[in-house]
Amino acid sequence: MSETIQETDASDETPFEEETLHKLRDGRERMLTQIRKVIVGQDAVVESLMIVLFTGGHCLLTGAPGLAKTLLVRTIAKILDLDFKRIQFTPDLMPSDITGTEIIDEARVEGQRELRFIPGPVFTNILLADEINRTPPKTQAALLEAMEEKQVTVGGVLRPLPPPFFVLATQNPIELEGTYPLPEAQLDRFMMNVRIDYLSEDEELEVATRTTAVTETDVDAVFSGADMVDFARLVRLVPVAAPVARYAVQLVQASRPDSETSPDFVKNWVNWGAGTRGSQGLLLGAKARALLQGRHHVSFGDVRAVAPPVLRHRILTNFRAEADHVTVDDVITQLLDTVQPPTADLK
Repeated sequence: MSETIQETDASDETPFEEETLHKLRDGRERMLTQIRKVIVGQDAVVESLMIVLFTGGHCLLTGAPGLAKTLLVRTIAKILDLDFKRIQFTPDLMPSDITGTEIIDEARVEGQRELRFIPGPVFTNILLADEINRTPPKTQAALLEAMEEKQVTVGGVLRPLPPPFFVLATQNPIELEGTYPLPEAQLDRFMMNVRIDYLSEDEELEVATRTTAVTETDVDAVFSGADMVDFARLVRLVPVAAPVARYAVQLVQASRPDSETSPDFVKNWVNWGAGTRGSQGLLLGAKARALLQGRHHVSFGDVRAVAPPVLRHRILTNFRAEADHVTVDDVITQLLDTVQPPTADLK
């Protein structure tokens, strides 16, 4: 069975869609060129982050210190010509430090007092939540409404955030002291959990040589905020064949230990599987990946490629898995080997 569906006829595209599609395709390589001026290697991480951004989602970057997580986010903000703000999450951070607060302001002329809202750093386009797991759950929850509804409520007033709005959060997986695990509800709002690994010897040599010399690297803006809003809409217009969509849903349902379709290893090693946002993330990610590769359609391969970062933070393993030295990525790998695409012909 073919993994592809018939490409959309270009004549069927509206002028908006065609112009936006060309802009995305032309700008993708220029964006990669600008990123590589600053970031060495990490091609898979960059691809995943681009998929998240072009769908309008949020991303959790997990990696050891010193792997350029913050530098990568700063560089992308410059390339996209977006407003960028960074919050260093600490145990004493308060929710108002994120969303903003109201203060009593006294007019000098009239002498009257009134409440004035001081916006917090969440009122931006790209918010870097650095070491997000170092602040208590009460403060972490301040981002829930912002991430899901693109607004915050302060003093009973709904305040919309400027579009586009992305939360790119980092966390260190090797430190446990002084950290607070992210609630499942918040983890689920991140479209992807992208792991950043150590560089190869040659790549690390290039980084060490470049960063210990007197060099200044500047990047050029490739896209604008309006472009990113258009791209998010364009991604949702990409058609998905019914068998491909069903395959994405079957992968997610098979990750749930209480599902009739879940394999034995899931029942043995998993406490909680991915929810409906997992299915949505698989399809949106697959659509964006197809567009970035110059295709108008989604294949089974696209779904499989985005499955690890989309499902990684949505599957909770149990103590038996820990005793058997089984990781979440091991479970996802077995899921991809076990759950096969539907055999019905694509229509």
